[in-house]
Amino acid sequence: MRLLVIEDEQGLADAVADHLREASHAVDIAGTLDDAQAAVRATQYDLILLDLHLPDGDGLSLVRDLRNRSANTPVLIATARDRIMERIEGLEAGADDYLVKPYDLDEMLARISAILRRADSSRATQRQFGSIKVVPSAKSVYLDGQPVSLTTKEWAILDRLSRRPGITVAKAELEDALYGFGNEVESNAIEAHVSRLRAKLGRDVIETVRGFGYRMGKG
Repeated sequence: MRLLVIEDEQGLADAVADHLREASHAVDIAGTLDDAQAAVRATQYDLILLDLHLPDGDGLSLVRDLRNRSANTPVLIATARDRIMERIEGLEAGADDYLVKPYDLDEMLARISAILRRADSSRATQRQFGSIKVVPSAKSVYLDGQPVSLTTKEWAILDRLSRRPGITVAKAELEDALYGFGNEVESNAIEAHVSRLRAKLGRDVIETVRGFGYRMGKG
């Protein structure tokens, strides 16, 4: 999953990002409201972890802007504001959950996992493509009923493609699913991961749409 951590305390932001990356998430960090707004305009995130008190504005304005644009990206607020009315204000603005600083990193990860499960349950709990079954909640894939072992990056690509059957997903979006800003992306990385997925699941499972990207069938 591709996550955005919006936090102006650099030490905390780095610790949170490292913990999320150990859990196989790709993570970007924004330290200001302006940087955060630029990031969400440029990238489709699976979840945003948001500090409210930013040096150039209130993080709640970002939540309101997302919801006004009908963007359903899950938002977990993490802030030192612990008054009940402030928490209610955040939830009413459109946030999905609330963490009060200081918080435990494992609890943060558990809350993020719960939010992502809820978001995924609003879509199909299983995705079927002929003899291939994708189970997002368990990050599992089966071929003819037998489990297939995938690497973290192979799973990230398969998950992103299988969310939108029949729709072409641009190579750049698949790269976004794997890497954070500032990480070097090899020019043939996506092609290599797709090739390995085909070797494991069948050559016809992922179609190359030349000049545009890749897609999976409608099942």
